This record gives sequence, C-alpha cells and structure tokens, in this order.
Amino acid sequence: MICRLGLYESTCTDPHYNLAVEQYLLESVEEGQCILYLWQNENTVVIGRNQNPWKETRTTLLAQEGGHLARRLSGGGAVFHDLGNLNFTFLVPQADYDLSRQLSVIREAVRSLGIPAEVSGRNDILAQGRKFSGNAFYKNGKQAYHHGTILVSADTEKLSRYLTPSKAKLQAKGVDSVRSRVVNLKELNPDITIASMKEAMAKAFAKVYDKPMTVITDKDFDHEAIEALRQRNAGWEWNYGQKLPFSAQWEARFPWGEVQITLSAENGLITGAKVYSDAMDWQLPGQLEALLLGARFEKDDICSRLQKTYPDVARW
Repeated sequence: MICRLGLYESTCTDPHYNLAVEQYLLESVEEGQCILYLWQNENTVVIGRNQNPWKETRTTLLAQEGGHLARRLSGGGAVFHDLGNLNFTFLVPQADYDLSRQLSVIREAVRSLGIPAEVSGRNDILAQGRKFSGNAFYKNGKQAYHHGTILVSADTEKLSRYLTPSKAKLQAKGVDSVRSRVVNLKELNPDITIASMKEAMAKAFAKVYDKPMTVITDKDFDHEAIEALRQRNAGWEWNYGQKLPFSAQWEARFPWGEVQITLSAENGLITGAKVYSDAMDWQLPGQLEALLLGARFEKDDICSRLQKTYPDVARW
C-alpha cells in the first residue's frame, strides 16, 4: 500500500542520463513508496525496448541535425522528445502498480489547466480527440514503472520528419501522417508552459494519492551507479545492437501491436533471428527469437513452431 510519495525533477536534458536515472529510481524505490519523476530530453528519438532503430527512425537525419537516439527498457513505439515536451514516470513496487490511479494524475493535472482529457486505446491520452500523451510500461519482477510524454509545445515538424511509422500502423489508425494525430496542449490553452505543467503534475500527484510527499534531490543518488547505466544507454550496442543480414524479413500488425521478424540461415537452418515489436509485452520478442533458432528455413517448420505457442503471430 502506498504510504509516502517522492518527487524528483531532472534539470538534465541528456536522454541517456535521464533514462539511467529512471532505471536507478526503479531499482531503488522502496516498499510503500511511489515516485513521480519529471524530465525532459533535447532533440531525441526514444525507441521501445524491442524496436528496430533503422526502421522506426531516420537515424542519419537525426544525427546530422545534432539529435540523439535512445532506447528505453519498456515496450511500445518510438517517440520524439524536445524541450516542448514533458516526460513523466511513476515508479512503484509492483504490488502497488495502479495504472488507473496513475493516469488519473495526468487527467487531473491537465484538467486543472482547463483541458478535459480521456484515455484512448492501449496507451494514448487525448484532448479534443487528438493525442497529447503516449504511455509505456515496464516491470522487472519487484518494481514497475509507467512513463510517458506530455506534449506542451513540441516541434511537430521534427516529430514527423524523424519518425517513420510503418504503413501498417498508419492504415490501422486511418490517418495520413503523424502530425495529424497529435496536439500540443498550448494550442488548446495558450497560457500553458512546461513550468506550469510540472507544477500541475506535482499538485495532482499529491491530490490523487493524498499522502506525505518529499522532494528527492541529486544528493540522494549513487552517481557511480547512474554513470554506469548512462554509459550503457549511450553505447552503440544498446541502441543498435548486432545487425543481422536481411536475408528474409516479414512484418504484420495485430490488435496488440506490430511484429517484424528478420532471419538469417546457414545449411538450411535458422542461425540468426531478430524480432522487433512495439507490443507492450517486452518479453515476447526474445521468446519468439528463441523459438525460431534452429528451425528449418521453410514456411511449414517456422509456422508450425509459432502456431503451437503463438497462434496470433503465426496467422499472417
């Protein structure tokens, strides 16, 4: 049961550092505690745990324009962050994870600024029918977090230039572009700023949970542990991983998310498998990869293996 609250606001805009702090807070959140972490990244594309960076992002353009690519622990899709966007993370022991309550903090904060909001689909929050917040989730067995974005005055032109959503995803949503689906809260209330959004989130957090709240500072951190995580987050291996030969590739979209499978083979057997997905189940890609390794490089054997365990994946 939640009995105390913690609030931490990052002043850093380095995505690799901020994601390191997020993981550090996740691993150090105490029993009975809920932490709200507010943070911002500058000119960054953050991809989901199991996404293919080359498919989801115009990586060359992003780098040429001084942008950053970062991979998070959670599942879900790619998002663009700049200083017109506010990120939030709720970190709790897994037993106290309450998505409805956490979402109510966001709705209350936005409502207090004069904008009604509603939850839509698997992970979006809308205002006047347009998305201003996307959410993703992660659990490590003992702790859990729910994090997401709040578009206040983000550069939507960069958002649409850097992200490359699949045709399947766009067709499923029935829209022509990324920009047409999103809205900055400042469009709905010109007086909203990042500072006022932060203040509204802190007040809504205290109101919804109605428990004593303390402010967490940098002095409370193990900076060596955070630096180790930051270095991993900034590394090529973490963000891009080993690129397998594109000898065969399939993709399909299901109600629960999109899956892309790339395979390489030797002597008629699958020797390399990489699965990318924006599914909320972050373990699914790894499980599929293990299932495919060693299969004969032919449709019947591949589909047979998938059908036994994942009938919804094999049905395309």
